[in-house]
Formats: sequence, structure tokens, C-alpha cells
Amino acid sequence: MQVLYIHGLGGGGDSRIPAILASWFGINRPEVAVTVRTYDFDPETTSASIAKWVEELKPDLIIGESMGAVHALGIPGIPHILVSPALGAPQLFSKLAWISHIPFVTRLLNRRFKPKPGDRQQVDFSYDVLKKWGQTYLKSMKIARQDVENGLVPFAFFGRKDHYLKWGVVKPQAWKELFGSDSYQEYDGTHFMEEEYICSMLIPRICDSLSK
Repeated sequence: MQVLYIHGLGGGGDSRIPAILASWFGINRPEVAVTVRTYDFDPETTSASIAKWVEELKPDLIIGESMGAVHALGIPGIPHILVSPALGAPQLFSKLAWISHIPFVTRLLNRRFKPKPGDRQQVDFSYDVLKKWGQTYLKSMKIARQDVENGLVPFAFFGRKDHYLKWGVVKPQAWKELFGSDSYQEYDGTHFMEEEYICSMLIPRICDSLSK
């Protein structure tokens, strides 16, 4: 069985959560493979890449983390589990894209969100890229609504101490209104789901999804 993990902003092939998942399943459920690949910050480029990965891997489950949830929801017909879905980020990017025209702003943002060393996504806060995120969000949400109509409701985890809650980047209430009160669960952690919750909540949910 195949799980495709879509990482968040600045994540990549060596991100923490998919590494923990790959290790756990490798030991306890070796028939389950967890695949994560680094994708481009440009959502248009990424959409094409993910479509090829889905065709190649034929995943049984999609997991999307943070901004990766936007891309994950754009993959139709496959169950979704989302960790700290940052569905407010694309609208924020599109709305504030104009500030990238101010000298040095793009350079400063790229430096502020510079990824950790390793196989990680390189960010690009240029105007053209930021504006694309709005349309990507709308497309993904349209696909998500079609999935719900077909009985495929996504499930999300939200950290009560997520620092992005105050910015409206992560919005549990909006998620509840979109997908229902049974479509999410909260944990007493941060945006970056801690290992104890990965083991006690995320992994059991993955196993349950794969058993259906």
C-alpha cells in the first residue's frame, strides 16, 4: 500500500513527520510505503509534478501538511488526512502579493523563510508566484467539495497551540463549516505535530483509513 505525503512550506524529502511515519511503518507495517518528494514553491509547477506522482504511485492515501494540504485536496478520488492544514495561506499570499513590488521585500521574505539545509523546498515570494496561490486554492477546494459529494470527506488534525491560528492561516472553525464537526480532531500541540501525537493520533488514523 502506498501513502503519498505532501509536505508544507520549506519542507521536503527529509521532512520530520514523513520520516517518523516511514520508520514506524517500515518496522510495524512493512507493506505500507510512505513517499515524500520535494516540490516547487510555484503551485502551477507543483500541480503538474504531483499529477505525475499520483499516476506513478497510485496512492491509497494522501497526507497533506500545512500548505501541502492545499495541494493534497486538489487530488481527487483518494482519501485525505491533513495535518495543520493552512488553508488561509493561499488567500493571504494572493491578497498581499503586491508588497513584493516593494524593493527588497521578496529578498527579505525569501531569507526569512529560508529552508533548513538538506532536501528542502526553496521558497520564492515573487509577485507572479504568490498570485498563483489564490487560483490553486479555489481549484483544490472545488475538487474537495466534489469529493465530499461523493462521500469522500477529508480528515484534519489541528494543534491547539498552533501559532498560525492568530494569523488566520490555520482555521479550525472554517474547516468545521466546510467539512463538518466529525471531520477533524484537535491535539494539545503546535503547528508542527509533535511525535507523541504522531504516534497516538496520526498513525492510528492512517491505519484505520488504509483498512477501509
